Amino acid sequence: MKDADDILRSKLQQLLKDGLKTEVEPRAYTSEMVTQLVSRLQAIPPDHYADKLTAAGVTLTPYAPPEDDDDLKQSCETCMYFVIHRQFCDLPELHLPVEKDWSCRLWRI
Repeated sequence: MKDADDILRSKLQQLLKDGLKTEVEPRAYTSEMVTQLVSRLQAIPPDHYADKLTAAGVTLTPYAPPEDDDDLKQSCETCMYFVIHRQFCDLPELHLPVEKDWSCRLWRI
């Protein structure tokens, strides 16, 4: 039986599969960009999932910076906010169930 996280994760995945356009770039690599994006996410009501996905730049696949030659892929699984046993993003501004291969602009090791 699916729990609430599984149900919401499936809904989020379907939004993305149905072509929801998200703001994948620019990535939030500077503290100024992180602050700006976090403020924007804080202004989005918690249940406005499409808006959260869009602003955070969530993708169904890991992000690979075009200028990188190494194998570093930015995925939820390698992010410090990922709760592995729950398959969940614990970043307070997102706080959403995710898949390990998804990615967003606030990715951090």
